[in-house]
Amino acid sequence: MKKITVLGGGIAGVEAAIYLRKEKFDVTLISNREYVYIYPISIWIPTGEKTLEDVSLSLIKLGDRHGFQVIFDEVVNIQAKENKVLLKNKGEYTNYDYLVLALGASKLKPSGGENTLTVCGDPEQAVMLKNRLEALVQRGQGKIAIGFGGNPKDPSAVRGGPAFEVLFNIHHFLHKKQLTNNFQLTFFAPMENPGARMGDSVVDEMNKMFKTLGVETRFGKKITQFVPDGVVFEDGSKLDSDLTMYISAGTGHNALKDSDLPLSNAGFVKIDDYCQVEGMDNVYAIGDTAALSGPEWKAKQGHVAEVMARNTAHNISTREAGGHDFIGYEKHLSILCVMDTGNGAVYIQRDDVHAKMTLMPLYGHWLKKSWGIYYKLSKMGKIPRLPGM
Repeated sequence: MKKITVLGGGIAGVEAAIYLRKEKFDVTLISNREYVYIYPISIWIPTGEKTLEDVSLSLIKLGDRHGFQVIFDEVVNIQAKENKVLLKNKGEYTNYDYLVLALGASKLKPSGGENTLTVCGDPEQAVMLKNRLEALVQRGQGKIAIGFGGNPKDPSAVRGGPAFEVLFNIHHFLHKKQLTNNFQLTFFAPMENPGARMGDSVVDEMNKMFKTLGVETRFGKKITQFVPDGVVFEDGSKLDSDLTMYISAGTGHNALKDSDLPLSNAGFVKIDDYCQVEGMDNVYAIGDTAALSGPEWKAKQGHVAEVMARNTAHNISTREAGGHDFIGYEKHLSILCVMDTGNGAVYIQRDDVHAKMTLMPLYGHWLKKSWGIYYKLSKMGKIPRLPGM
């Protein structure tokens, strides 16, 4: 039985480990966390609707359920040509025939980033954001700035959706407490039209939502630095803030920097349509770790990561069987997002044909919450997987 090691315990890595086991491989997953953190539903931690435990799923339990081994350690470096992975605690690791890279991405580090919090970084920051928000509510007033940044070297590595969601949820949170008039909410981003990859019509609708809710915007100005009481822009202007949430764009994982893997300008691993790393016979890369090919509006999203994971399991199995029926990921590239607003949601779809936003009042909020429950139960095999999921 061939041995396959998956590096990374996020959505992509877990899906790969599960489906590689379905193909009867001997699978080991290496993760620096003891749980898979379900980022899409972490947006509710700041407003107290979810806890850290609610959005986490034990990797030990997943491994026991599906039959893969789990090693908890941090990947420091990869020398793929030598079939060698360097781990922080256990040192050199070489016990594999195939290697699947699902490490996620690192984040660009803006000047003064320590003065911000995020829901797309270390899970503990979401809890810190909750505590800071509660303190402002206790005070009864404040200024809150929420935004995201881009990576000019790879626009697909942007994480704008969660910033929109946290903003709308905080607004709804304050509305329920009858405090909206006491708070100034501002959404900021360095690009002229944040969310442009979702389509012009979607951007127009989002701007209408900001105006309806009384949310101020600060777009099109490069961020110079973050300071304890706000955001400073390149023209010298400053956005005052008592609480700043900022989602940095992704860049190549730190463990890849000194590796022998082929990397894009942004530090992501170059792959072909079948997720095989360019020039590497036994190495595959999926999810945020990989450099995506495809349309200009492409984005790194969870559903794409899972497609890449399942395809990789199929492609390795097909290769081992001597077949040629490989499956590519590029045809599955699309932006699909249920963007929660606290009291509803909007459904956003972008592909080669569509670029639209559909309002889902009331039920949309519970639809996304139901997805979070479904994700955990289906991964544990407690309910059937839906076709294509």
